[in-house]
Amino acid sequence: MFIVGLTGGIATGKSSVCEIFREHGIPVVDADVAARRVVEPGKTAWSKIRKQFGDEVFDDDGYLDRSKLGDLIFNDIEKRRKLNAITHPEIYKELWWETLDYFFQGYPYIVMDLPLLFETGKMQNYLYKIIVVTCEEDQQLERLMKRSDIDEEKSKQRITSQMPLDKKIEQANFVIDNSGSREETKKQTIKIINLLNSYKQHWRIRFTLGVFCVVLVGGIYCLATRFLMDGSNQ
Repeated sequence: MFIVGLTGGIATGKSSVCEIFREHGIPVVDADVAARRVVEPGKTAWSKIRKQFGDEVFDDDGYLDRSKLGDLIFNDIEKRRKLNAITHPEIYKELWWETLDYFFQGYPYIVMDLPLLFETGKMQNYLYKIIVVTCEEDQQLERLMKRSDIDEEKSKQRITSQMPLDKKIEQANFVIDNSGSREETKKQTIKIINLLNSYKQHWRIRFTLGVFCVVLVGGIYCLATRFLMDGSNQ
């Protein structure tokens, strides 16, 4: 199984593209979903955030208030780094466990939705192909203001806190322009799906892992046999 990374800018429409992949039976591992799971009450990251940033970023029921935390970190690079140091290791654990589950289910590939793929630089070496979802700048700003119910100034701060879209496009294998209708976005996505379906990389990966498992099992068997023979000779 190989992994296809999907990224873009905030509010460029990555979720819409992921939904098209799901409609075609392709699993999507979502980093944002993992990020919400790791900060649930009682989780390791939740406890560390509370210790680092205080009770003011939590609501009365003990749940993390992502809006308050966002306002706090988007204006402070150092605080953002501290938050990332807390959450990213836990998020990556979630992503890998989910990926492993799909591997054993026999899927040839999955899509991993990684909003901060290039900003963190943690996952690029594990990705076979990279898709960048983009749209017009004014659309991105409008979508973010509407989606998050925040003003224009805060929206611009959140957009500029990420790597510029043109820099992400330079590192992409595929680009999906989500500026038009859903039908136009769907056509672009299906074209990429058809190309990914034609790749045979997953067979090479499975063969390599199969050989490794055979060697590993063979080695364990030889050691166990030698141990039993030594024991019977004593």
